[in-house]
Amino acid sequence: MNRVLCALLLCFSLLVKAQDKYPQDTFRSPLDIPLILAGTFGELRSNHFHSGIDIKTQQRQGLPIYAIADGSVTRIKISLWGYGKAMYVAHPNGYTSVYAHLQKFSPEIEAYIKNVQYKKQSYEVEVFPDYGEVKVEKGDVIAYTGNTGGSSGPHLHFEIRSSVTEKPTNPLLYGLEVRDATNPILSQLFAYPLSKNATVNQSNKKSQINFSKQKDGTFLADKIIALGTVGLGFIGFDRQDMAANKNGVYSVQQIVNGQVYTDYDFETFSFGETRYINTLIDYDHYGKSRQRIQRLFKDPSNRLSIYNTLKNDGKINIKEGLSYTVELLLKDIEGNLTKVIIPIEGKKESPKIVDKVEKTDDYLIAKKPNNYDLGAAKVYFPANTFYNDFYIDLEKGSDTVKIHNSRIPAHRNFTITFDVSKFKKEERDKMFIARLNKKNEANYASTYKRGNTFTTRTRNLGTYTLARDTIAPKIRSKNFKEKQWLNNYSYLSLMISDDLSGIDTYSATLNGEWILMEYEPKKKTITYNFDDKILDQTKCELKVVVTDNVGNSTTFTSTFYRK
Repeated sequence: MNRVLCALLLCFSLLVKAQDKYPQDTFRSPLDIPLILAGTFGELRSNHFHSGIDIKTQQRQGLPIYAIADGSVTRIKISLWGYGKAMYVAHPNGYTSVYAHLQKFSPEIEAYIKNVQYKKQSYEVEVFPDYGEVKVEKGDVIAYTGNTGGSSGPHLHFEIRSSVTEKPTNPLLYGLEVRDATNPILSQLFAYPLSKNATVNQSNKKSQINFSKQKDGTFLADKIIALGTVGLGFIGFDRQDMAANKNGVYSVQQIVNGQVYTDYDFETFSFGETRYINTLIDYDHYGKSRQRIQRLFKDPSNRLSIYNTLKNDGKINIKEGLSYTVELLLKDIEGNLTKVIIPIEGKKESPKIVDKVEKTDDYLIAKKPNNYDLGAAKVYFPANTFYNDFYIDLEKGSDTVKIHNSRIPAHRNFTITFDVSKFKKEERDKMFIARLNKKNEANYASTYKRGNTFTTRTRNLGTYTLARDTIAPKIRSKNFKEKQWLNNYSYLSLMISDDLSGIDTYSATLNGEWILMEYEPKKKTITYNFDDKILDQTKCELKVVVTDNVGNSTTFTSTFYRK
């Protein structure tokens, strides 16, 4: 039996074993359209793994979403970013289904949550109904697909979690059907010298390895000449049928001379560990190119639980005079396989390319707390803010400080405190801490003001400065005019924006009574639905107040008529 067939049988047996853990006929699909995915479970995202599947909704909003089984709504959260409008349904068998980026809820649930919003006079709310208070049955329409929150296009983000541990699991392990006969795709391959004096192809720097497709469908990499401890990494993705999206690979294996060195998959993970994605990928490479290399060797600070097998932390000790055959197996959840053969020859060669460590005056020990005085600001890094020790690049300034660069990930928040004693009180009122982007544009950082200091807590390294915003937000009507009759209108919409510090709060009243206006930051719109029917006057006086993050405020008033 050849190795390819053995690998395929292993993939199939592992998949069947994983699926046996989860009910296969209990849950129905959340949508009544063919499931085509824009994102897979465990997919690599910024600072986290994707905790569900993203189901395409035919570039439309408003498709009905169905309860996948009997259950009770245990959480509803509406936020401007993140999941946007989201609902959580607990099921009697110990699982909770999650539906996110919703346009709206079913009429009964919509009435329930709007009652909460009006009581709290807030669009953003979070409620936890008692179990049994808001019941749903399998197949009930519970919501409609949308594009709210951090969504970049219409889709349904769908999860299945343990109701006890809240750990998400791969929804495709529960019998949901997604057409997929397409093998994962390997884009790039890399080799890393890891030990002192280790070399790869006459270099002690990371090297890209070329590969080519063979007649049997496998891939063969160019032979690597190496010595010392070596690690491998790859850039790859998966595609399901009917979609061009570059989705995440389900499982990865690294086999060295027939022995499994690395084996991990995305069956499940915990939210508490998801930020350790930054130890799985080559973050320095990501900071430079925005490409995520998955490393097949484990960093000492990596606490991920996704590994099934890990020998020697996935590192390969290459000895002179010996040959090694490494097999890299990339698999999707349907068992489609991409196999790469990587030959390595142990041979001593003098390096022609030498990696020089960029040294600065400050060497940061990750396990210890670190304080730095940069003149205009002081920076405090709690212990274990970072994963590893490194030379940190710091620059002092009168109002601006540089705190390294974006090629180092921070696991915990650190604190930046500016001394603002040299500014007058009226100046401070309109000032804030800003992080400068590559275009030198100021982006508001949440600023806590106390006495002569401004403080922000962040995980983002980079350049920070003090900025001043004296311009109030802008408000304009979008779909109506002054003194217009709006009898046939279903909603009222306005545009709101702020050019610098950003919008902090907004509120609206009709004839002096608070009304719910749904804020969509991506479109800079606030919208009132006339179906709320809280007013019945013919003449309506609208008042909208928008305030930015430093207290600049704009008031918009308008009169319209409606029967």
